[in-house]
Amino acid sequence: MAAVKEAKPDIVQRHRRHEQDTGSSEVQIALLTNRINYLTDHLRTHTKDRHSRHGLLKMVSRRRRLLNYLHREDVGRYRAVLGALGLRK
Repeated sequence: MAAVKEAKPDIVQRHRRHEQDTGSSEVQIALLTNRINYLTDHLRTHTKDRHSRHGLLKMVSRRRRLLNYLHREDVGRYRAVLGALGLRK
C-alpha cells in the first residue's frame, strides 16, 4: 500500500482540472484506478484473500458509478479520462 500512497500526489497533479483540485471526478477515478491495479496484482499472488477481493469489488463499483456520472455530465471529459487511464468501455 506504500506504493499507492507515494504515487498519490503525482496522480492528483496529472489529472486535476485546476490548481487546487483534489476531488474532481477525474482525480477520484484516477486514484481508484491506481488502487484497483495494486489490489489486482496483490490478488494474483494471494488468491485466498477474500477481504481484499471484497474491497476491490467495492472500488470497481465506485469507479463505475463515477464514470457513469462523468459520462452523463460531460462526454468529452469522460473520453479523456478513459484515454488517459487506458480504461475501455
